[in-house]
Amino acid sequence: MDTNQQHPDNSDQNAPGWEKAVLEKLAFAAIAEQKAARRWGIFFKLLTFAYLSVAMGVALYPQLKQEVETGSAQHVAIVDVLGQIAEGEGAAADTIIEGLRDAAKDKNTKGIILNINSPGGSAVQSAYVYDEIRRLKAQHPQLPIYSVVGDICASGGYYIASASDKIYVNQSSLIGSIGVVMNGFGFSNVLEKLGVERRLLTAGEHKAMLDPFSPVNAQESKHMQSLLNQVHQQFIEAVRAGRGERLKESPEMFSGLVWSGQEGVKLGLADGFGSIDSVVREQFGTEDTVNFTPHERLIDRLAGRFGAAFGHSIATALNIGGLH
Repeated sequence: MDTNQQHPDNSDQNAPGWEKAVLEKLAFAAIAEQKAARRWGIFFKLLTFAYLSVAMGVALYPQLKQEVETGSAQHVAIVDVLGQIAEGEGAAADTIIEGLRDAAKDKNTKGIILNINSPGGSAVQSAYVYDEIRRLKAQHPQLPIYSVVGDICASGGYYIASASDKIYVNQSSLIGSIGVVMNGFGFSNVLEKLGVERRLLTAGEHKAMLDPFSPVNAQESKHMQSLLNQVHQQFIEAVRAGRGERLKESPEMFSGLVWSGQEGVKLGLADGFGSIDSVVREQFGTEDTVNFTPHERLIDRLAGRFGAAFGHSIATALNIGGLH
């Protein structure tokens, strides 16, 4: 029997330098794998860079566009008051006031239009904007400040609008709701029926005022109603100061009711009918507008849109926080 035929591999293994050949093969394979990994790494880094560049461009475009548009041509400034008026919302007082101030500072601004579509919100935030409009009007008496109403301009939205020189609505807009509300729920009877005992400790007789699991306290309710009446009266006086003799006051005007835009014009709550485009064209004799509503910062937009997962993906692609 031929021994070489029985063990064909032994000759290869016994051949001189076979270990070197195997090591060379392993080394070349490792180098090839590293090159492939490096190519993929570069690809993902470039992809991430391109993605961030596009996101930055999208975020900065409105600001760059505004800077170009406000270069020399006269325009009407638009400041949005959209949605709930509250701190932290798009219609927060700080946001609206910043837009108003920037618009008033621009030497090419022919006038300012508040684009209002809001059901209301915080009385405090609304009062801040109201006071700022009055301040700007005193500072720039030749600069018209108008309000144009979309679907709704109620409560705090109307509080703000009443400070402007004129208010324009659509016939079907909802306008008014000059009132103040505080609401909640009471569960004391439910707890009693369920056999649940409410255990509440306070330091201060009225510290748990309006607690939903306790019976109504007449003294506390009277106190809160007094506060609501005070805020309501402040609202009424603000509307009277802003609208003046144009108001056709009636017992229902300050009751919290809302009216259509058509009825609002008859009551003196608004001055006429129009949209943003028609008011810009007819009242200012131009069609050029620039929106001065502040936009989110780029970092806030990226954080809000992509979140922690996106940040983790970027860190991984760029080898941040680790050795590879």
